Amino acid sequence: MSPPGGSRPTGAPVPPLRVFIVDDHPLFRAGVRHELTAHPDKVEIVGEAGDVAGAVEQICRIAPDVVLVDVHMPGGGGPEVVRQVGSAQAAVRFLALSVSDAADDVIEAIRAGARGYVTKTISTPELLEALATVAAGDAVFSPRLAGFVLDAFGRGPAPATLHLDPELDQLSTREREVLRLIARGYAYKEVARELFISVKTVETHVSAVLRKLQLSNRYQLTRWAMERRLVPPEA
Repeated sequence: MSPPGGSRPTGAPVPPLRVFIVDDHPLFRAGVRHELTAHPDKVEIVGEAGDVAGAVEQICRIAPDVVLVDVHMPGGGGPEVVRQVGSAQAAVRFLALSVSDAADDVIEAIRAGARGYVTKTISTPELLEALATVAAGDAVFSPRLAGFVLDAFGRGPAPATLHLDPELDQLSTREREVLRLIARGYAYKEVARELFISVKTVETHVSAVLRKLQLSNRYQLTRWAMERRLVPPEA
């Protein structure tokens, strides 16, 4: 099979992109798979994984065209998958797909080697286009996320917000996800639906975040997150 963008005889059909999905939420993986397999002329799902180790092993063995990878997962998350696979399979392209639109998450994914970063609000047609663009070797970002990347890489060194905030570093990956959604105005039920967890679990995470950051309520939490550019100012 010719690689994406490779030379083919004029008029020859373009084979579908071979895509691998990495996300630790089975329901989300199933949803993405359902949406993409509805377009067999454009995409072929060649595998999926829910953890870093399983993803790295399968991707190195299968060598898909594009890996659609979540950012926040146990064991180092999407960036760790990108780093480990990149050293063994340089031809594999990565597109980060995350609930987070925070600058530090975007920058970390790109520094690891991802070619693009989109959020989970993306539509199916937009996702198909993003996959094709990344497979061709180009970058994909929304305008605001692209601004984060240009600001960070235009300065050269990594931005100071990247894993150098002792208060933020004390939070778990899941607590950061909950924090960002709550700070953006999501209700507990909306957070639970977005992260595929129970409302009770959301409440537990919020309590832990408030305790660790020594905050009293979600309004203080929102202000704290905005000051660190973890959410858009309009959130």
